[in-house]
Amino acid sequence: MTRRAFTSRRIVLLASATLLATAGTAVPASARQAPSPPDPRKAAERALDALTARGAEQSGGDGQAFKVVRVTMDRDGTSHTRMIRTYNGLPVLGGDLVVHQSASGAWRGSSGTLAEAPADSRPEVPAKTAEKRAVTKKRKAEGSPELVVEARTADHRPRLAWRVQTVGRQADGTPSRILTSVDAATGKVLLREETIHTAAGDGKSLYTGTVPLETTAAGGGFQLKDPTRGNTYTGDAENETDLCFLIWCFYRAPATLFTDADNHWGTGTTADRATVAVDAQFGTAMTWDFYENVFGRSGIADDGKGSFNRVHYGDGYANAFWDPSCFCMTYGDGDGVNLGPLTSLDVAAHEMSHGVTTSTANLTYSGESGGLNEATSDIMAAAVEFYANNSADVGDYLVGEKIVLPGFGSPALRFMDRPSRDGNSADAWSSDTKNLDVHYSSGVGNHFFYLLAEGSGAKTINGVAYDSPTSNGSTVTGIGRDAAVQIWYRALTTYMTSSTNYQGARTATLNAAADLYGAGSTEHNTVAAAWSAVNVN
Repeated sequence: MTRRAFTSRRIVLLASATLLATAGTAVPASARQAPSPPDPRKAAERALDALTARGAEQSGGDGQAFKVVRVTMDRDGTSHTRMIRTYNGLPVLGGDLVVHQSASGAWRGSSGTLAEAPADSRPEVPAKTAEKRAVTKKRKAEGSPELVVEARTADHRPRLAWRVQTVGRQADGTPSRILTSVDAATGKVLLREETIHTAAGDGKSLYTGTVPLETTAAGGGFQLKDPTRGNTYTGDAENETDLCFLIWCFYRAPATLFTDADNHWGTGTTADRATVAVDAQFGTAMTWDFYENVFGRSGIADDGKGSFNRVHYGDGYANAFWDPSCFCMTYGDGDGVNLGPLTSLDVAAHEMSHGVTTSTANLTYSGESGGLNEATSDIMAAAVEFYANNSADVGDYLVGEKIVLPGFGSPALRFMDRPSRDGNSADAWSSDTKNLDVHYSSGVGNHFFYLLAEGSGAKTINGVAYDSPTSNGSTVTGIGRDAAVQIWYRALTTYMTSSTNYQGARTATLNAAADLYGAGSTEHNTVAAAWSAVNVN
């Protein structure tokens, strides 16, 4: 790994962050119009110089180095420099931070949650012992344990740890790749993180009617590959599954590119294997357009490069997942009883948004940060549905409503106006939120977003009835979906880091609202009110 010494002046810029971190407090920056914002490289150098000048207050001690991974600039030249951290050459997981500076270089604050300086880089527990703590009867180790500094636990205290990767399968057949951090001093398991991100449930079936598709002409026919959106394509997994054991995946289910003779794809029924491929491709296209037209983001990693979809994964597989190792989204056909094919518009947007989260704040898929990761995908999925304006699948604040079948016994997988309607999700934060499955702890973030956008109480939107309560008995008046999603996206990409919890998300969204609409504005005040309404104070 290339490292940048804390006192060095050589700047390294990467396309996206690959290590994890956490969101803390920061002072909001303004967003006034400026004629010529500074060069991002100069902003990065200024940020590193500012850290040097502030000394131990920001660096936490000797032996640390920082690498700039992204610089974003506001219109007035305010810069937000995202960095990852190492200690004596070891990656500090949860030690990432964002430095905020004005156009003149004045310090505006920083986002990060590292509680104190790392203290030791000599393990007392052998790597083999740590590996044994991570491996189970149904899981195999993959690769060798890596020595890291783990700071993503609830107290954010950095501890020397062995990071062990194991592979296996989740209960429903989804591939599983877990990274386990084992304390190198005590042998205690500090954190387990599932890196295969699934949608919340069982399976999904969506028909969006006749939809436009951009395809590629080849060999006298057409490929289901979109040259206008980074060559994003959809392939057939042929009902096979990935096989990952020991130190490698020695087989991955295929992604055989769909082709067609006349450029008219599918029949609207599952009898034609291309039908769900149309859904997946259309969902990807709408999500790409949403991020590009609403936020100016070009693709998942903001580099103009497309990903790919695999449909017909497994036999009766009732889930969908995002896998960063293949940079792809994968969809099962459902079990035919509870769930149909999982290629609905909101599921496609949900999975693709996991990739955006991975490429930005990289929220750890565990505890409250995992709930925020899932909530981000649900929030963006709802926003994409409204953006697509498809008459066969109108925008709503339900998750997976198109894929549920009569056997499921519920009209949707999750409900953003009142998350507890699913029987598992949390309407408001409590001390137990961190212990919930991430698909259920996401309820706090989903409910906050609904209240921020639409407000509390009963109302009907696009023919769907909602009735959203507040935990403190308050009445919240929404600021509108467009403003709410802008605030969430800016908070995600500018202020949140890998270990952000719900308290940190409150700070991040308040900063984002102040940036976009001004401190003390209606939007800023409503962010605070909506968080209080879900007991995040």
